[in-house]
This record gives sequence, structure tokens and C-alpha cells, in this order.
Amino acid sequence: MIKGLVIDSDALPLPGATVVIKGTENFVITDGDGKFNLYSAHPSLILQVNYVGYKLKEIQLSKVPDSEISIQLEEDALLEEILVTSRRRTETAQNVPIPITVVGGPLIADAGAFNVNRVKELVPSVQLYSSNPRNTTLNIRGLGSTFGLTNDGIDPGVGFYVDGVYYARPAATTLDFIDVDQIEVLRGPQGTLFGKNTTAGAFNITTRQASFTPGANFELSYGNYGFIQAKSSITGPLSKTVAARLSFSGTQRNGLIENVVTGRSVNDLNNLGVRGQILFIPTDKATITLSMDASSQRPDGYAQVVAGVAPTLRPEYRQFDQIIADLGYSLPSRNAFDRVIDHDTPWRSNQNLGGISLNVDFEIGSGTLTSTSAWRYWDWDPSNDRDFTGLPVLSLSQAPSKHRQWSQEIRYAGSFLPGVSGVVGIFALGQDLWSDPYHSEESGSAQWRFSQNTTSPLWQTPGLFEGYGIRTTNRLESFSGAVFGQLDWAITDRLHLLPGLRYNYDDKKVNYLRQTYGGLQTEDPALIALQRAVYNDQAFDVSVDDFNLSGQITLSYQARYNINTFATYSTGYKPVGLNLGGLPSAGGSPLLELAVIRPEAVQHFELGIKSNPTTNSTLNFTVYNTDIKDYQTIVQTAELGVNRGYLSNAERVRVMGAELDANIKINKNISFYGGLAYTDGIYVSFANAPVPLEETGGDVAFKDISGEDLPGISKFAGSIGGEISRSGTLFEKKGKTFFAYDVYYRSSYSSSPSPSQYLMINGYALTNMRAGFRATEGTSFIFWVRNLFDVNYFEMLLPGAGNAGHYAGVLGDQRTFGITIRHVM
Repeated sequence: MIKGLVIDSDALPLPGATVVIKGTENFVITDGDGKFNLYSAHPSLILQVNYVGYKLKEIQLSKVPDSEISIQLEEDALLEEILVTSRRRTETAQNVPIPITVVGGPLIADAGAFNVNRVKELVPSVQLYSSNPRNTTLNIRGLGSTFGLTNDGIDPGVGFYVDGVYYARPAATTLDFIDVDQIEVLRGPQGTLFGKNTTAGAFNITTRQASFTPGANFELSYGNYGFIQAKSSITGPLSKTVAARLSFSGTQRNGLIENVVTGRSVNDLNNLGVRGQILFIPTDKATITLSMDASSQRPDGYAQVVAGVAPTLRPEYRQFDQIIADLGYSLPSRNAFDRVIDHDTPWRSNQNLGGISLNVDFEIGSGTLTSTSAWRYWDWDPSNDRDFTGLPVLSLSQAPSKHRQWSQEIRYAGSFLPGVSGVVGIFALGQDLWSDPYHSEESGSAQWRFSQNTTSPLWQTPGLFEGYGIRTTNRLESFSGAVFGQLDWAITDRLHLLPGLRYNYDDKKVNYLRQTYGGLQTEDPALIALQRAVYNDQAFDVSVDDFNLSGQITLSYQARYNINTFATYSTGYKPVGLNLGGLPSAGGSPLLELAVIRPEAVQHFELGIKSNPTTNSTLNFTVYNTDIKDYQTIVQTAELGVNRGYLSNAERVRVMGAELDANIKINKNISFYGGLAYTDGIYVSFANAPVPLEETGGDVAFKDISGEDLPGISKFAGSIGGEISRSGTLFEKKGKTFFAYDVYYRSSYSSSPSPSQYLMINGYALTNMRAGFRATEGTSFIFWVRNLFDVNYFEMLLPGAGNAGHYAGVLGDQRTFGITIRHVM
């Protein structure tokens, strides 16, 4: 074990400096006292030490020192060389031939980006949409998962990893981060580097590791709307070979929307999370890490507010405004940004998520053999008002579920031959998802008027639909296995060829049973026909398996010492899908041919350049084109029994774009960063798409939307930020006063799988600012404000169940402000 201390030119400790053994992925971050402990299998090595604003320093060691070494860094205007592990070894981000954005833990903490939805404001290529944790879409460059209400029968196209463990449930992206050290966002297919398919990209999250140097930090934030957030972490040795870390996060906030009937505020925050880690280093060649985490959310939310009413092609008596007039009802407000609702069904989005993992790293030869074993759980207990009104239309709309997953990845990363390095591995993932005990859709007394499609007086039969609904039991069992690998062949010092292959096997089985219940008990065939027109029984069992070979090849060339270029061609694969939310009917029978969804086939081209125009700046540019055959998409239907939509394939889509990332550090006190993304995504061919909301009720139920825009994609998105700081003292503690800001902008985008003029979201810009004092050690103070100019904006627009014409919005947060107090020991 190498013990050391990193100090600045004034002999003050530098917490947060990176110490890495050159040529390996073995590194450590200095603690609050600037100290570090680093284990090595070899007594002779080179230590690299870097810290933002200081010159990179290398220390040659011929043997492990007997006592603590002191390493003094010299100040410089050079940017910090950001280290990443995406290619399963530690290297600088500028040398990796992958478009990658890195968001560090300090920026995440200072910017209040405590979940993915806030991190997206720092990475323009990322999109996240969530109407509740289950119905969450995480996309990169507009691709990854279906836009809209989630159907569990398909796999996400963006891999979400925490300390090497794949999280299968997209709901994980809505949870608070716990003790995050760094987030690496990889853009484009990465299936030859990661265990699970990543056809659109990957989030690679690294948490802070246990340390043999005792340390602790505490953080408390207060803000308007009753915002309180507490975080803490403690670490230290348990023995000479065992260290531990325990971290906690808790967030509470009052609701931002008022229910005018109950007088309660809804859409609050109520999150708790804990993460524990035990680090065991039995020998100088082995590292064993046992990690456990558990998180829970108990919000009174995610309520959506009626955002508008679209005229449909249905008869006048079937228009939303006529329907509610006949029922003697009026909306509490026609302005969504009054932030009021009168919903009669309570909103609930309770979820528990957690797991345990064991990671073993063993140095063999010139590389590292890694085994990552994990088991995870997800429990979901919701309640929704999917008619978005105070009328008893849909009294129940909820899908309580349980999910269990296990995964095993074994890989070797290192050198294979002179000039040839890389990674090879195998991966297995098993999943079990089931209804708990069943999913429910139930009508209230006003359902007849919304479902009425003739002028027959039978629709008004008392009690015909009240309490009438469906209960669905379903189960999805799946297995995914893969062998993958990628090589890095140094043809010359400047020219590298990187081929990669992936062989994938997927097996899925679904059991689906939907049964009607309740309502008026009658033997009248005419009345039964009306009930069956709203809800009907449905059952199917489907089992599929599939094999696929995909890969990539990259050519990387270092044109100059400060310019790296790369070109990539890759193929990707998104596994076969199964409809798990019900099938549309024809003639009273389900369309079973829609139960199986064909796998996606991806072809991707990319050109990129990474440069350091000066010693204190970076400038990276990427252009790409992605073509997808049999694109998996969600189809919204007017049938209440499948109001979460059903899955379908668009024949072909294309996404092309360009991305620019830049950083500059003027001096040790002034820095700026920014990113700009241009994304153009269209349906090249989608001949049988659903009609948009305003065309519901016409002569046809499907429409050719070839050439139209894909949902959720802004043509332009960008972020820019910066910080100005000055060294000083506060309460006799040395540190820096600072002022920082970031601005996030995105242009308009479609919020419907089939573009609708009513479901377009206008572009918006958000400005966030913060200022305070960061102590070198001790207590720091940060004052912050988010959405400074109190911009009103939508994140999603959703049609009401049954497509009566009204649609609801997921509102972005209004202006929030507060203070964060942080203490490091």
C-alpha cells in the first residue's frame, strides 16, 4: 500500500486530486485532507497525479515507500485531464475514440443535479421523459426507448450502469443519486464494450469508493416549497485489508400542484436512499468489493394537468367540451400553468428499488480479470387518474408490478500481444416481471358519456359501466446472454484499428390474461355488447427466442499531438419484443399477430475529432448517421383496454446529427463549458402508423407518416455554463468564493408517436445560478436558484385515455431557490 499526501504550492492539502498508476485502471481520489492510499501489485511503477488548475505530475517509484510520500503540484492554467473507465481501463477522455461527456461529482452536487432528469440539462444529447417512474424514457440522440407510456415487453436501448451493474428498470433513472463520483455518457452503440445491448448509448455511473483513510462528509439543503435534502457519507478502515463506506440521501419537497377539491398540494418529493460498500484487498493482485443499496419513493404525485382540448373528427356529441357540458362539469382551469387539478382518484407512485453486487478484480499477466455478480429488485405500487378530470370516468388505472433480475459478467481487459490490447467478456441477465396481484382499469359512473359512440339511449342505462373494468395478470420471463469483445491494435503510435464483435441470444416468454368484472349484471345482449365495446376479455401465451451477431470497427488517428480523429461503423441489435399491455381488437377478438415485435437492426456511422486548441481548452466535434430497420415504437389507441398503448414496428427510421463540446479554462479562477447538439430524426417509412389525436374518429384508424419527425427530438439543444472564483478565507477557513451558472436550451419537439399539431411542445430555455464559498476543508456554503426566470414549460403532453380530445401535460418545475451547507471532515 502506497500512502501519500497531495498539496499545493502553499503546502495546503488538495482534496479531490486524482492519483493513478500509469497504464492501469488503478486510481484513487484524495480525501478531504488531501491524503490517499493506493494498492499496487508491482513495487516499481509511475504515479500520475492531476488536479484541475495544476500541472500533471509523474512520480517514478522503484519500490513501495516505507512512509507517507508528499506530492506537491504546481499551479497551471491547464484543464484537468478527465479520466474515464468506459473501455474497461483508466484513460483520458480526450484519447478515447468515442463521443463521451463526463459530468463530475462536484458539478453534480453544486448544480443540484441529483437525478438523471437534472443531469440532462448538462448533456444536450440526452433526453429523459417521465410521467411517473414506471413510464420513464431515457434516450440519447432521440433513440433508446419508446416515447410515451411504457410497455414492459421491450428492452431499453440505453444501458444504465452503476459501478458496472446493469439496471434493467428505467424507473432507476428517477431515483436520487447516492454518493456519485462521476457520470460518463457514451453516445452511439456500445455493445462490444458492455454486457447488455446499448444500441443508442450508455450511462456509466461510478460511485465513490471505500477508503482506508477515515473521512466523512455531510450536506444539508433548504429551499422554497419546503425543500429539504440531506446527504452524508462516512468511510474508513475496518482492518488492514478491509475498508467500508456508508452513504445516505434523503429528499423532501412540498407539492407544486394544488388539488382544489382536497386542498392538498400534490407532486411532492419523498425519497430515501442508502448505499453501503465493503472493500477487501486480500493480496496485492486482488480487489473484492461488496455493494448494497436500497431506495424508496413515496410521493403524492405524478399528477398531470389538462393542457388543452383538440377537436377530433368524431361527431359533435363526442367532442370533449360537449361531453363535459352534458355532464354539468367544467375544468378548474383552462391554463395548465395555474397548476391546479380536481382529480377524484389519488395519485400515487410508490416504488422500492435496490440490490446487492459483488465485484472481483484480479490482476493476471498484463491485464485484469473482472467478475461482476448482481441481484436487484423493483416493486411498483401506483395509482393514477388517467382521465385527468374530477369526473368519475376512469376510477382506477394502475399497474402494480414486481421485478427481479440477476446478472453475471466476466471480462478480461489488458494486453494480448505487443501493440494489441482490448477487452473480451461474457454476460448473462435473467429477468422476471409480474403483476402484483393484477393490473386494473375500472370505469366510473361518467364513463358511458366518454365511451358513447351511438345515439342509442341504452348507453344511459343506470349502473351499466359503473365499477365495470378489467383485471390483468401477466408475467414476463426473459434471459439474455452474450459474448463480446473489442480490440485496440496500434498499427503505429498514431494509427489504431479497433474492431469489435458481439454475439447475442435472447429468450422471452409472456403469459397474459385479462378478465372483465363489475358493472351492471345483465343478460341483455345489447347491453353486454356495449360493455364489451369498452372492455373485453383477452388472453395469450407467447414464447420467442432470437440470435444476433453485431459489431463495430473504428479507425483512430492522432493527426497531431493535440488532435485525435476517429471514424466508426457499427451495427446494433435491440432484442425481439413482446406486447405486455394488451392488444387491440378487431371484431371482438385480439389481434394476436401483434403480440411479437420484431427486433431492431441498427446501422451507424460516425466521424469525430477531439482536440486541444490550446493547453487550457478542448474542442470536440462529431457527426453521425443512424439507420434503424423495424424500429420499435409505441402506438396509442382509443381502446381503453390498451390505454398504455401497444408496441409496433415502423419499417425504417433515420437519425442524423452533429455535436459540439467545448471547455476552456482562462486561468485558475475562470472557466467555461458548453455543448450544442443538432439532431434530425424522421420516420423514413411508417405506412401503418396511428392517426394523430385530432384525426381520431375519421374514416381510417391508421396513417402513412413516412417523412415525419420522430417524437421527443429537438432539432437543436444546447447548454452553456461557467464559473468565476477567487481564493480567500471565510471564518478563518481557506477556500474560494465563486459564482457559477448554466443555461439549457432546446427547440420545439413532438410529444406524440404520430406528429400532432396539438401535441407539440414549444422550445424553452432554463437558467440556473449558484454562488458561495467552497472551503478547502471544513464547511462550505452554496446559494442556488433553478429556473431563474420562472419559465413555464411542458416536458410531455399526453392524450387522455380514449382519445376524447383533451390532453394533459407534465409540467416542468417553476423557479426554486435555496442554500446548501456542506461539511467535509
